[in-house]
Amino acid sequence: MRLLFLLLLVAWLAAPAASHAQSPETLKALADLVVDDGDKREAAVTVLGTTRDPKWLEFLGALRDGNVYARGQGEAAEVVIGGAKSTKGDQDVIDIVTAYGRRPLGTVPVAGLTEIAADRRLRIAIKPFLDADETRGQLASLDPETRRGAAMKLGHQAEASAASVVEAAIAKETVPHVRHALEEALALIRLAQSDAAVRVLAAQSLGNLHSFDAAPALQKLASDSAASRAERDAAALAIRQIERWSLLVRTVETLFQGASLASILLLMSVGLAIVFGLMGVINMAHGELMALGAYSTFVVQNLFRARWPEWFDAYFVVALPVSFAVAAAVGVVLERGVIRRLYGRPLETLLLTWGASLIIQQGLRLWFGAANVDVSSPRWLSGGFALMTGLTLPFNRLFIIGLAAVSVAGMYWLLFRTDRGLTIRAVTQNRAMSACLGVRAGAVDAVTFGLGAGLAGLAGCALTQIGNVGPSLGQNYIVDSFMVVVTGGVGKLAGTVLAAAGIGELNKVIEPALGAVFAKVAILIAVILFLQRRPAGLFATRGRGAEA
Repeated sequence: MRLLFLLLLVAWLAAPAASHAQSPETLKALADLVVDDGDKREAAVTVLGTTRDPKWLEFLGALRDGNVYARGQGEAAEVVIGGAKSTKGDQDVIDIVTAYGRRPLGTVPVAGLTEIAADRRLRIAIKPFLDADETRGQLASLDPETRRGAAMKLGHQAEASAASVVEAAIAKETVPHVRHALEEALALIRLAQSDAAVRVLAAQSLGNLHSFDAAPALQKLASDSAASRAERDAAALAIRQIERWSLLVRTVETLFQGASLASILLLMSVGLAIVFGLMGVINMAHGELMALGAYSTFVVQNLFRARWPEWFDAYFVVALPVSFAVAAAVGVVLERGVIRRLYGRPLETLLLTWGASLIIQQGLRLWFGAANVDVSSPRWLSGGFALMTGLTLPFNRLFIIGLAAVSVAGMYWLLFRTDRGLTIRAVTQNRAMSACLGVRAGAVDAVTFGLGAGLAGLAGCALTQIGNVGPSLGQNYIVDSFMVVVTGGVGKLAGTVLAAAGIGELNKVIEPALGAVFAKVAILIAVILFLQRRPAGLFATRGRGAEA
């Protein structure tokens, strides 16, 4: 008796839910799916989808996949979901379950069922409901970026029924930028509601959140004559808040882009400053040495991918010294082979290194092909750092800025804090006197040229993370590199740093107004005018031999 009483109680408690799920509207919708009327079938999908009942959404998924059948004919037809098919005797049979709840109905002959086909129009009608359901499910994902993407999607859909789901997700969210996206989504959903007071609060919230995505909806509300004065004022205030924040974001973004470009120019120019500034060699092959560093990174990447795929993310750490060593070795061979015979003859060295650049470039084409090669970023360099709302700083560019800073600090330490740096500066200033004091000038020349070439290879390795790698990679940067070195002052490390920073920032400030091509033209004109006033650059050489 007690068991019977418990079963009756459970059945009584479950009855309201079942009757609510199988309401007259949903039963009529099921019946309309059987008829041959596109409008009624589409309306039936809408009725079932708007219930937001997971079981009805599961039914719509089966309908989309072609697993829904009608058993019987006419108004008495029963809609069921088909499962596994098999053969029993001489006929094909299929397992069927109920449309709602998937309660087993047994195994029946396939011939006794009529498939309810979902044509293109019906699949289009089903898609938004299933996508919305999938998006809501993604709010529980372990991946923060997946949750953030789902929040943004729900905010753009702005369905009132999603508000409770988003509120529940906000209560559990601990990651700041994901929580911000959820709060923005909730405000966008509430902004689409009809209650004036709710819309005012939503507009205020969007203004405080600095939501760029909300700008179109807020502008529409601000110009809506049917809206109340409070709604229009709240929308207008939110728009002003967003515009002020947008200006701040663009300013910070421009400064970062300028710093990023400056770091790239600096990486390319530090090696050239040594070769051109300290040794007086106009090295037109500097760009090709950079390309050698980039292709060395490509080779190391492929080696790790083929032999140590589990350590693939470590390939870039290995590629940095390898690219330096390869470019430095080629630089030493170039210097010992021919350049050492042409010191003091800048025109001949210019022509020689230009010819060497063509040889290296053609060799890269023959070995790797003329097309660009693909260098993948390791996972630890993918993504970015969310500095502020609307601005994310990419990890790869932050890494290049850090690499440039370390390279400059290393060069300063080498040149001005070590005995080797002292001999380099002595030979470049007075070769004959240094030789008389026992300094091996030839060895110093080879080391210095190799060091400058190695820094070019290091720059090429870094550039693989932000640009294409091809045989003509260096041609895109060689002019800018010389411009930085000459503007900063020949042989002046501090001048190279300041010139790279100035040219990089100025380029990014001018670029939005004039475009990339005219910005470079404007920079070139500015450099020419500057050199007219200061031919020696920012830091002129001092001493008795300065005018020689």
